Amino acid sequence: IGITNHRLGVAREAIASGLYETLQFPFSYLASDKERALVEGCREKNMGFIAMKALAGGTITNSAAAYAYLARFENVLPIWGVQRERELEEFLSYGENPPELTGALEAEIEKDRRELAGSFCRGCGYCMPCPQGIEINQCARMSLMIRRAPTQSWLEPDWQEKMERITACLHCGQCSSRCPYGLDTPALLEENLRDYREVLAGKPL
Repeated sequence: IGITNHRLGVAREAIASGLYETLQFPFSYLASDKERALVEGCREKNMGFIAMKALAGGTITNSAAAYAYLARFENVLPIWGVQRERELEEFLSYGENPPELTGALEAEIEKDRRELAGSFCRGCGYCMPCPQGIEINQCARMSLMIRRAPTQSWLEPDWQEKMERITACLHCGQCSSRCPYGLDTPALLEENLRDYREVLAGKPL
Protein backbone atom coordinates (compact mmCIF):
# COMPACT_ATOMS: atom_id res chain seq x y z
CA ILE A 1 0.00 0.00 0.00
CA GLY A 2 1.38 3.41 -0.96
CA ILE A 3 0.48 7.03 -0.29
CA THR A 4 1.12 10.11 -2.40
CA ASN A 5 0.83 13.79 -1.47
CA HIS A 6 2.62 17.16 -1.52
CA ARG A 7 2.37 18.15 2.15
CA LEU A 8 5.28 17.65 4.55
CA GLY A 9 3.04 17.17 7.56
CA VAL A 10 0.97 14.45 5.90
CA ALA A 11 4.13 12.74 4.63
CA ARG A 12 5.66 12.71 8.11
CA GLU A 13 2.47 11.23 9.57
CA ALA A 14 2.42 8.55 6.88
CA ILE A 15 6.00 7.53 7.64
CA ALA A 16 5.40 7.44 11.39
CA SER A 17 2.20 5.40 11.02
CA GLY A 18 3.93 2.29 9.72
CA LEU A 19 0.91 1.65 7.48
CA TYR A 20 2.53 2.22 4.10
CA GLU A 21 5.13 0.47 1.99
CA THR A 22 5.87 3.48 -0.20
CA LEU A 23 5.65 7.26 -0.07
CA GLN A 24 5.38 9.24 -3.31
CA PHE A 25 6.48 12.84 -2.83
CA PRO A 26 8.10 15.61 -4.93
CA PHE A 27 11.87 15.23 -4.71
CA SER A 28 14.78 16.46 -6.80
CA TYR A 29 18.16 18.05 -6.26
CA LEU A 30 16.28 21.27 -5.52
CA ALA A 31 14.75 19.65 -2.42
CA SER A 32 15.14 21.26 0.98
CA ASP A 33 16.59 19.64 4.11
CA LYS A 34 13.02 18.93 5.25
CA GLU A 35 12.30 16.97 2.09
CA ARG A 36 15.59 15.09 2.34
CA ALA A 37 14.62 14.17 5.90
CA LEU A 38 11.55 12.40 4.47
CA VAL A 39 13.83 10.19 2.39
CA GLU A 40 15.86 9.31 5.47
CA GLY A 41 12.69 8.68 7.47
CA CYS A 42 11.48 6.24 4.82
CA ARG A 43 14.83 4.47 4.81
CA GLU A 44 14.70 4.01 8.57
CA LYS A 45 11.18 2.57 8.30
CA ASN A 46 12.16 0.32 5.38
CA MET A 47 9.80 2.23 3.09
CA GLY A 48 10.33 2.91 -0.55
CA PHE A 49 10.36 6.55 -1.68
CA ILE A 50 8.94 7.38 -5.12
CA ALA A 51 10.31 10.73 -6.27
CA MET A 52 7.70 12.52 -8.34
CA LYS A 53 8.67 15.70 -10.16
CA ALA A 54 12.25 14.44 -10.22
CA LEU A 55 12.92 17.16 -12.82
CA ALA A 56 11.06 19.74 -10.69
CA GLY A 57 8.19 19.99 -13.14
CA GLY A 58 10.49 20.71 -16.07
CA THR A 59 12.66 23.36 -14.39
CA ILE A 60 15.64 20.99 -14.19
CA THR A 61 17.08 20.54 -17.67
CA ASN A 62 20.26 18.55 -16.99
CA SER A 63 18.95 14.99 -16.89
CA ALA A 64 22.36 13.48 -16.18
CA ALA A 65 22.78 15.65 -13.08
CA ALA A 66 19.26 14.79 -11.91
CA TYR A 67 19.83 11.07 -12.42
CA ALA A 68 23.25 11.02 -10.77
CA TYR A 69 22.02 12.96 -7.74
CA LEU A 70 19.00 10.77 -7.05
CA ALA A 71 21.04 7.60 -7.58
CA ARG A 72 22.80 8.43 -4.30
CA PHE A 73 19.64 7.51 -2.38
CA GLU A 74 19.24 3.75 -2.30
CA ASN A 75 15.53 3.80 -1.37
CA VAL A 76 14.49 6.44 -3.95
CA LEU A 77 12.88 5.53 -7.27
CA PRO A 78 12.40 8.61 -9.50
CA ILE A 79 9.50 9.17 -11.86
CA TRP A 80 10.98 10.92 -14.88
CA GLY A 81 8.50 13.22 -16.56
CA VAL A 82 9.47 13.53 -20.24
CA GLN A 83 8.18 15.77 -23.02
CA ARG A 84 10.24 14.55 -25.96
CA GLU A 85 11.28 11.18 -27.33
CA ARG A 86 14.97 12.08 -26.99
CA GLU A 87 14.44 12.62 -23.24
CA LEU A 88 13.02 9.11 -22.94
CA GLU A 89 16.04 7.79 -24.82
CA GLU A 90 18.35 9.64 -22.42
CA PHE A 91 16.86 8.01 -19.35
CA LEU A 92 16.82 4.58 -20.95
CA SER A 93 20.52 5.00 -21.74
CA TYR A 94 21.26 5.93 -18.12
CA GLY A 95 19.88 2.55 -17.05
CA GLU A 96 22.68 0.92 -19.04
CA ASN A 97 25.37 3.54 -18.40
CA PRO A 98 24.50 5.56 -15.28
CA PRO A 99 26.19 8.98 -15.13
CA GLU A 100 28.56 9.68 -12.25
CA LEU A 101 28.15 12.71 -10.04
CA THR A 102 31.27 14.48 -11.28
CA GLY A 103 32.55 17.87 -10.19
CA ALA A 104 31.06 19.40 -13.32
CA LEU A 105 27.60 17.99 -12.56
CA GLU A 106 27.83 19.08 -8.93
CA ALA A 107 28.62 22.60 -10.13
CA GLU A 108 25.54 22.50 -12.36
CA ILE A 109 23.42 21.38 -9.42
CA GLU A 110 24.72 24.19 -7.22
CA LYS A 111 24.04 26.73 -9.96
CA ASP A 112 20.45 25.55 -10.28
CA ARG A 113 19.99 25.61 -6.52
CA ARG A 114 21.14 29.22 -6.35
CA GLU A 115 18.78 30.21 -9.16
CA LEU A 116 15.75 28.03 -8.45
CA ALA A 117 15.56 26.72 -4.88
CA GLY A 118 13.09 28.46 -2.63
CA SER A 119 9.98 30.25 -3.84
CA PHE A 120 9.42 28.64 -7.21
CA CYS A 121 6.17 27.03 -8.30
CA ARG A 122 6.36 23.26 -8.82
CA GLY A 123 3.20 23.20 -10.94
CA CYS A 124 1.39 20.73 -8.66
CA GLY A 125 -2.00 22.35 -9.25
CA TYR A 126 -3.21 22.19 -5.64
CA CYS A 127 -3.97 25.92 -5.96
CA MET A 128 -6.60 25.28 -8.61
CA PRO A 129 -9.28 26.09 -9.56
CA CYS A 130 -9.01 29.86 -9.65
CA PRO A 131 -12.34 31.75 -9.46
CA GLN A 132 -11.04 34.06 -12.22
CA GLY A 133 -9.99 31.21 -14.50
CA ILE A 134 -6.24 31.84 -14.14
CA GLU A 135 -4.22 28.74 -14.99
CA ILE A 136 -2.11 29.28 -11.89
CA ASN A 137 0.01 26.13 -12.01
CA GLN A 138 1.52 27.23 -15.34
CA CYS A 139 1.28 31.01 -15.14
CA ALA A 140 3.04 31.16 -11.76
CA ARG A 141 6.14 29.51 -13.25
CA MET A 142 6.08 31.02 -16.72
CA SER A 143 9.44 32.78 -16.25
CA LEU A 144 11.03 29.39 -15.75
CA MET A 145 9.17 27.65 -18.55
CA ILE A 146 10.06 30.18 -21.26
CA ARG A 147 13.72 29.78 -20.32
CA ARG A 148 13.99 26.07 -19.53
CA ALA A 149 11.47 24.51 -21.93
CA PRO A 150 10.90 25.04 -25.67
CA THR A 151 10.27 28.78 -25.59
CA GLN A 152 8.11 29.59 -28.59
CA SER A 153 5.06 27.52 -27.62
CA TRP A 154 4.76 29.53 -24.36
CA LEU A 155 4.73 32.80 -26.31
CA GLU A 156 1.85 31.93 -28.63
CA PRO A 157 -1.36 34.04 -28.57
CA ASP A 158 -3.29 31.51 -26.47
CA TRP A 159 -0.71 31.72 -23.68
CA GLN A 160 -0.55 35.49 -23.97
CA GLU A 161 -4.30 35.56 -23.33
CA LYS A 162 -3.96 33.19 -20.36
CA MET A 163 -1.18 35.27 -18.83
CA GLU A 164 -3.22 38.48 -19.15
CA ARG A 165 -5.95 36.88 -17.03
CA ILE A 166 -3.61 37.51 -14.09
CA THR A 167 -4.73 41.15 -14.19
CA ALA A 168 -8.16 39.94 -13.04
CA CYS A 169 -6.74 38.37 -9.86
CA LEU A 170 -9.01 39.10 -6.88
CA HIS A 171 -6.27 38.55 -4.30
CA CYS A 172 -8.78 36.36 -2.50
CA GLY A 173 -6.02 34.18 -1.08
CA GLN A 174 -7.59 30.84 -2.01
CA CYS A 175 -4.55 29.77 -4.03
CA SER A 176 -2.06 30.71 -1.32
CA SER A 177 -4.06 28.90 1.34
CA ARG A 178 -3.96 25.69 -0.72
CA CYS A 179 -0.29 25.86 -1.73
CA PRO A 180 1.67 23.01 -0.07
CA TYR A 181 4.84 25.10 -0.28
CA GLY A 182 3.49 28.26 1.36
CA LEU A 183 4.04 30.47 -1.68
CA ASP A 184 2.65 33.98 -2.02
CA THR A 185 0.91 32.94 -5.21
CA PRO A 186 -0.66 36.28 -6.23
CA ALA A 187 2.71 38.02 -5.92
CA LEU A 188 4.35 35.22 -7.90
CA LEU A 189 1.74 35.58 -10.64
CA GLU A 190 2.35 39.33 -10.89
CA GLU A 191 6.13 38.84 -11.07
CA ASN A 192 5.74 36.29 -13.86
CA LEU A 193 3.33 38.51 -15.82
CA ARG A 194 5.71 41.47 -15.58
CA ASP A 195 8.62 39.36 -16.83
CA TYR A 196 6.47 37.77 -19.55
CA ARG A 197 5.42 41.15 -20.93
CA GLU A 198 9.04 42.27 -20.97
CA VAL A 199 10.06 39.16 -22.92
CA LEU A 200 7.28 39.77 -25.45
CA ALA A 201 8.58 43.33 -25.80
CA GLY A 202 12.02 42.00 -26.70
CA LYS A 203 13.89 41.45 -23.43
CA PRO A 204 16.58 38.80 -24.02
CA LEU A 205 15.97 35.47 -22.34
